[in-house]
Amino acid sequence: MRIATFNINGIKARLPRLLEWLDETKPDVACLQEIKSQDDGFPADEFEKAKYQAIWHGQKSFNGVAILAKDGLSLTERMRGLPGDESDDQARYLEAEVEGVVIANLYLPNGNPQPGPKFDYKLAWMERLRTRMAAIWAEERPAVVLGDFNVIPEDKDVWSPPAMSDDALMQPASRDAYARLLGDGWTDAIDTLNPRGGVWTFWDYQAGAWQRDHGFRIDHLLLSPELADRMTAAGVDKAYRGREKSSDHTPVWVDLRD
Repeated sequence: MRIATFNINGIKARLPRLLEWLDETKPDVACLQEIKSQDDGFPADEFEKAKYQAIWHGQKSFNGVAILAKDGLSLTERMRGLPGDESDDQARYLEAEVEGVVIANLYLPNGNPQPGPKFDYKLAWMERLRTRMAAIWAEERPAVVLGDFNVIPEDKDVWSPPAMSDDALMQPASRDAYARLLGDGWTDAIDTLNPRGGVWTFWDYQAGAWQRDHGFRIDHLLLSPELADRMTAAGVDKAYRGREKSSDHTPVWVDLRD
């Protein structure tokens, strides 16, 4: 089974690229972030034509997450919205089960500018996420928590640490919160198979970042022990970032034995 994550940066603008990627790589499960679409505007019919079923959690113009699964696979929604703050109405979290695997798809707050309320919201969200991940962990089942975490875990995960030193993505508090998730026992799939780093998942549209390979890694797949034991490969579909009208992120995936 291949499970992938892809911050699509606007599902309507990127739909041709997204359908192209689904057709060419055929992931069993594709988790999308930043769909930037209200629920009634989600193009479910296009995915039906591509032989994918979908669940989604959207809002107008911002955020939004979706989970696609190939036709024939069991797809059951478990939760929409991250628990822990009833006042939080941002569409950033969607949890489902596919063929016995728990899948938690997230779009973690960016946190810029920092310091400030947006950074405070990011850190509070990460603490809520840790609580939810502990509840999933307690089920002792195959599980993956994946998506755009908006955290550069270590200096090896960015083209130039000094260039990003003031960014919310790599503040010590952001990194510490991410490290606590790993400390709880979750396995970072890409990092485990690429311990030297140098793997990017995002290249900004500005300043020729793609052409100069000025990227960093913020899209992650965290596996429970029950799923980490089944990992056979993990990677980044880098070439899709270079296509016309692409997202500024690229798909990231993990392959699992049955």
